[in-house]
Amino acid sequence: MSQAPSEIQRAPITPESRESEPRHQQTLTASRAPSPASETAPARTAPPAPAKRRDAYFDNVKYLAIVLVAVAHAWEPVMDGSRTTRALYMVVYTFHMPAFILVSGYFSRSFDMSSAKVKRLVTGVVVPYVLFETAYSLFKRYAGGVHDTSITLLDPLFLTWFLIALFIWRVTTPLWQSLRHPLPVALAIAALASVTPGITDDLDLQRVCQLLPFFVLGLLMKPEHFQLIRRREVRMLALPLAAGALAFAYWAAPRMQLGWFYRSNSAQEMDFQWWTGPVMTLAMFGCALLLTIAFLAWVPRRHMWFTALGAGTICGYLLHGFLVKGAGYYGLFDRYEWLTGPVGLVVVSLVAAVAVTLLCTPPVRRVLRFATEPDMNWAFRRSPVKR
Repeated sequence: MSQAPSEIQRAPITPESRESEPRHQQTLTASRAPSPASETAPARTAPPAPAKRRDAYFDNVKYLAIVLVAVAHAWEPVMDGSRTTRALYMVVYTFHMPAFILVSGYFSRSFDMSSAKVKRLVTGVVVPYVLFETAYSLFKRYAGGVHDTSITLLDPLFLTWFLIALFIWRVTTPLWQSLRHPLPVALAIAALASVTPGITDDLDLQRVCQLLPFFVLGLLMKPEHFQLIRRREVRMLALPLAAGALAFAYWAAPRMQLGWFYRSNSAQEMDFQWWTGPVMTLAMFGCALLLTIAFLAWVPRRHMWFTALGAGTICGYLLHGFLVKGAGYYGLFDRYEWLTGPVGLVVVSLVAAVAVTLLCTPPVRRVLRFATEPDMNWAFRRSPVKR
């Protein structure tokens, strides 16, 4: 089953904040009345404006979220038979994608379908989706031995669903910003999707609809909301909340279907009564929101050793899937049964965290720039101002 992460902040590399990084306030110089001497004096050249600085907090959020995504994917082959691992998996899957999507929505607030923003959307989301959907299809056919795998852009493979979902969410951003009560409308759409088995796998629309409220919530958030989340009182409350979530997940691990966390099927497709769909949609939204707040509260605000890696999370996200799937195709987890034990869980977690960290480094970003941030000026008309 395909699950995943990031958003993607545009400052230098990632498609996430490519659309809407908050603008820094510009300093203004006071105007003076011209004097006779100044009328003939040559005009002074204004100093260049300082370059925009990335927010270390959001880069930290993106890096830590992508690490959780990779680690959770690595747990999938080894968690069978381990109630503790399954409980940890459930807790992480409750909030890691909602957190990533919420931040994606926050940095999409200024998306307005202008030509420059549409170009960034195409080069930062559409092109990577086409390239990596094709790459994963070929990888499954030749490395996985599934020779009947067809290359199609309508049925996302593994983690590419997030790119097509981000495209749909961003394109509809002006609609959500024009509604008076967008979040209740998004929740209603998610609840209706959970009781509609007729929604096909095309473009993974079940996930697009069921995870939509987190993107819309990100659109509604303002900088002061994140300041409120990072208060000391919230951090203290996050500790008992996380402990309670782990205890509840340990109890629910053998009783609860993982399909509720993937949000890729309707209630009827998971053999539940139709009314459980809306109930679980609201319950999962509430749980995910609380755990997301707890996660965001404990993310460091200052510059850390991994802060710079937050700009390359799109590379870590798109590439780590080849490692996880490749290990499965190779039969690594079947050959070494000790990987399913406690020591194996620690080893798998560390390897996944280190691997995705390396994939977010600047050298990898530079090599992969042709796919994640291609220069496609040849495909777009120049604006009248530039002409």
